[in-house]
Amino acid sequence: MWKLFLPRAAALVSAMVILSSLAAAQAKAPGYHVIHRIAAGGEGGWDYLTIDTTSNRLFLSRGTHVMVVDLGRDSVIGDIPNTPGVHGIALAPELNRGFTSNGRDSSVTIFDYKTLATITVVKIPGRNPDAILYDPATKRLFTFNGGTANATVIDATNGNVVGTVDLGGKPETGVVDRGRVYVNVEDKGEIVVFDPQTLAVYAHWTLAPCEEPTGLAIDRVHQRLFAGCGNKLMAVVDTKTGKVVATPAVGAGVDASGFDPATQLAFTSNGEGSITVVHEDTPDKYTVVETVPTQRGARTMTVDPRTHRLYTVSAEFGPAPAPTADRPRPRPPMIPGTFVVLELDR
Repeated sequence: MWKLFLPRAAALVSAMVILSSLAAAQAKAPGYHVIHRIAAGGEGGWDYLTIDTTSNRLFLSRGTHVMVVDLGRDSVIGDIPNTPGVHGIALAPELNRGFTSNGRDSSVTIFDYKTLATITVVKIPGRNPDAILYDPATKRLFTFNGGTANATVIDATNGNVVGTVDLGGKPETGVVDRGRVYVNVEDKGEIVVFDPQTLAVYAHWTLAPCEEPTGLAIDRVHQRLFAGCGNKLMAVVDTKTGKVVATPAVGAGVDASGFDPATQLAFTSNGEGSITVVHEDTPDKYTVVETVPTQRGARTMTVDPRTHRLYTVSAEFGPAPAPTADRPRPRPPMIPGTFVVLELDR
């Protein structure tokens, strides 16, 4: 009797061992996933996120104000009010200053880096400033103005406007490295390169086949740019030549890009509810390693290079109102109290 059951028992044990091994392998397999949610609540939509690794704070633009989250305590610890149409936040800890780009009234709010108190508000000649960039080398601030197709240049030490750069199209995100500013121009499908000190424009690089570039990140060691594109591509660009060296596929609704130099991973956050993770195998070879589920609407993102964690935000939405002549494509309203920060790790 026992002999009849031994082969079946052995097969069953073997199958259980295989399944257990597979489960263990899956549990240990590397991969980004949401490890934590911070219920931030509050009113207003959102745009850029800025991580401050020095103080472990996360700055969140919220339409008319900026929320500041202490990541160690999972709580909102401050708010910067009166920033109408705020898009981006830049930080200059060495100056004890922070800056916001306020699209609705074409201004920059300068605030105290430690206390968050407003120091002054600078009216700029450009219209609808979107992203904002601080260059520590020149101590200059750059706002990329969608309404006037240019960049406004501000002395970050005193708030004085010192110049304008004609970009020839609607700018999105910018980065700076080795005395060069690189900025996506969304409606032209290109990157414009200019000198942050002299403000001379050096080049207009086409990003074809990339269309409508928005997010931009940089690998400063290997001199590569990562532009997130509206047609579900990431354009990888050589900063020495302007050549597009790779175009890995990413998700839909890209709005932000990121790069972690320690892991050699590049990211796009996609409004469809995902983050695409791309590995830099060599400076000219890239592999999509995973598509990470987040939450629908989580289109912006920031990377913490210290912890290698990713942060994105979203909310829940109700049904869209009926179209009108003034608003033929109305957006669905955000459900109050549902705004959340998603923290991802491997």
